[in-house]
Amino acid sequence: MIKKLFLVSLVASQLMVSCSSDDSKDEPTKEQTLAEQIENLSKQPYSKLTPAEQKVKLEAEANEMLAQLDKSKSSGAIEAIQNLGRLLGLREVDIFNGKSDNAVEDILNVSGVYGIYTWDNAAKNWVKTASTTELKFVFPAKASQTANNAIFSAKSTSSDIKVKNIDTYGNWTYDPVKQQYIQNPSVYDYFFLPTSADATLTIDNATAATFTQTAKYSNKKEIPDEFAYKMTLNDGYAWEMSGKKALESSSKATFTFNGKTLVDFNAGSTANIDGLLENDELVQYRGKANGVIKLMDNFIIVANMDLATEAADDIALDKSIVRPAYLTDNTNPKNDYKAYYTALNAYEKKYSEGLVALFNKNIKLILVSKKDGTKIADIIKRSEARGNYTFNLPVWNEKNKYWSWNTAQGESFSQPYMEEIYYLKFSDNTEVEMSTYFSEGFTALETKFENFVKAFKR
Repeated sequence: MIKKLFLVSLVASQLMVSCSSDDSKDEPTKEQTLAEQIENLSKQPYSKLTPAEQKVKLEAEANEMLAQLDKSKSSGAIEAIQNLGRLLGLREVDIFNGKSDNAVEDILNVSGVYGIYTWDNAAKNWVKTASTTELKFVFPAKASQTANNAIFSAKSTSSDIKVKNIDTYGNWTYDPVKQQYIQNPSVYDYFFLPTSADATLTIDNATAATFTQTAKYSNKKEIPDEFAYKMTLNDGYAWEMSGKKALESSSKATFTFNGKTLVDFNAGSTANIDGLLENDELVQYRGKANGVIKLMDNFIIVANMDLATEAADDIALDKSIVRPAYLTDNTNPKNDYKAYYTALNAYEKKYSEGLVALFNKNIKLILVSKKDGTKIADIIKRSEARGNYTFNLPVWNEKNKYWSWNTAQGESFSQPYMEEIYYLKFSDNTEVEMSTYFSEGFTALETKFENFVKAFKR
């Protein structure tokens, strides 16, 4: 849910509310708290433009946003990190000497592990050279290249927080000699979290990016009380994140280009982080959250979220709607497959509508325009059928006494694909699908930023 909200919030933008007057120009303006920003933004009046006029305006500004963010696509450093992630996904590497694979984000989040990994393009494999001093990856900077011209190296300082992380899940395998199933236990990694980590990316022997990360821990908890992360690229881009864990935790992130803010994310939460760490299923630990996500000079989305109530509503929804039991006995002539799939369609429709209802109840999103200083619309969800899957129901084979699926004689039946779609709801209660305003640009923006976050996620 948080991820979806973050991605949809990328269509939001930067709105700085100034409360200064002409007779107080010499007095410094006090920076507003997150709660004050949200309160003031929520009080903004609705735009007087009609939905049709808003469409023209939003299309133009969305395209402007996309054009700016699209420039990050040409960043050689970002492309190199993405290619490193691709290669780590293509061939498993285990920096812990275990069995499983590790991703780009693991490199900065561990300490006390070493080794030099060189990509062998012919064998499509990583070749490890032992090291007691460094953790380094040598690889091609681009997916189209075969020569290793990029180096990603990291070093860190260990904390006293030791983490047990599952490496490979246990499973059951059949032993034909003993003629019985044997349980293979899970394999775990054990490592210390870093208090600081630094990494450098070089391309063709020139520094392309630097990464720094710091963290403070207490009470032996693996979630830091404070953390800070910064990625600086030589072509002008920078990505920063920071956060503090408290009774009201906070998190901030910015994505800039040559000092100009492209994305600014500010969020707060009353969630009990340590409680969630112990048991994510205990909904009372989730609390409430709010946020302001700014993008350039165009839009902003204000978010107020009751995560605890949403989680409780989600559990209640699962209990209130029962999925039809699948007809497992293929030899029962009394099976009514049409009734089963009809009931399944009704279940999926009702469940999708339930998800929309709990979202609209607990997640309040407002789209605001910076340029006009007005509220554009509320962001809500609607349940809709988008496409369908059509197939032939099985027919009873009287001779062999079973239901046969491989026949065109069965009655044609369709199952709709239910989706929860974002809509803009204007002051006159007119509702328009969000993608109508942002066209393909919004989808491209979402995909592009999601790929970027995947490459640098913590």
